[in-house]
Amino acid sequence: YLSGALGNVPGKLELAPGGIEGETRQMFENIARVLEQNGLSFDNVFKCTVMLADMKEWAAFNKVYVGYFKPGRLPARSAFGASGLALGARVEMECAAYAGPEK
Repeated sequence: YLSGALGNVPGKLELAPGGIEGETRQMFENIARVLEQNGLSFDNVFKCTVMLADMKEWAAFNKVYVGYFKPGRLPARSAFGASGLALGARVEMECAAYAGPEK
């Protein structure tokens, strides 16, 4: 379970430049790093919850989002508008990934 990922520059409390698209790309790179550290990838993600500061930015967010998953293999997703995201972020996402049965 990965909670509350933002598009912040790694190691800093500042958001990536480029508005919603820049923040979304950085957020996915931040999530990718955590997945990789745990031997996983976006192929293992089965559910995402997206919080947008402005739902009017859905199309711009989604344009980046779909590029991180295989075509026809998008995880289940919920999205809602939220005010007051940390650091004044435009987007925040949490997701769940399946690691397989424990050995």
